[in-house]
Amino acid sequence: MKLTRRAFLTGTLGLAAVGTAGAQGADRARLRHQSAALPGLTRPLRVAQLTDLHYGLYITAASVRAWVDLTLQARPDLIVVTGDLLDADVAKDAGPLLAELSRLRAPLGVWGVWGNHDYGSFGRYARLGHSPRRENWRERREGFAGALADGGLRVLNNEGVQVRGDLYLAGVDDLMQGEPDLGAALAGAGTGATLLLSHNPDLLPEVPRSVGLTLCGHTHGGQVRLPLIGAVTTASRYGQRFAQGWVEGPARGFVSRGLGMTAVPLRLNCPAEVVVFDLRPA
Repeated sequence: MKLTRRAFLTGTLGLAAVGTAGAQGADRARLRHQSAALPGLTRPLRVAQLTDLHYGLYITAASVRAWVDLTLQARPDLIVVTGDLLDADVAKDAGPLLAELSRLRAPLGVWGVWGNHDYGSFGRYARLGHSPRRENWRERREGFAGALADGGLRVLNNEGVQVRGDLYLAGVDDLMQGEPDLGAALAGAGTGATLLLSHNPDLLPEVPRSVGLTLCGHTHGGQVRLPLIGAVTTASRYGQRFAQGWVEGPARGFVSRGLGMTAVPLRLNCPAEVVVFDLRPA
């Protein structure tokens, strides 16, 4: 998510008007439970979603540690991390983040996708109007992906994997900074359930209905939500349509409010969350 100066000023004025009631930081994350049917499943499945950690600016290893503990308490079958792990130069010490993420464990594995801030941390800002750094951002990205995999978190970049006999898990590259390829990601999908990971919910109108559920982040739910107005900004071309929660794009999706923060070091009326999905056969 990218918060504009105008949105920041609007949010600041809103804070002055409503005071700090409802203001939250990343340390007050909560478990949010959701239940739904997923076509193609033959038995129940519990999935935990973390997204938008933004480690490195306002977020420290202590916050990530709390989020990991919260996730493990839910005892999920599958853990997914839907992008924006970083909000700092990956060349700096990412060791504490990697150490905390390596504690994530689930029977069906821990999987993730890239977000737009991840690319910025690798040195790629081309689509934001800035010049790329001299370092090879692809090598930096692959190096970080390898470090994540060593700790048990594998990034799905336009690819998929059959994690269970009745479940195909797919992941696409970031819509803003990467090169998402839905065809490649879904190429291995069979007759069972398909679960798709996409950092940016703006991809949802392109997702085929054969995908039972797409999990997204990116919007932070607005991060700052004002009475009567709602989200100050969503960083989405669709405005409030894909701001948070269950959405239809027309394929079904869920947009998490996420965990970290950008632009301003607080959340207002928009608490951080780890979402736990109890999915059942249709």
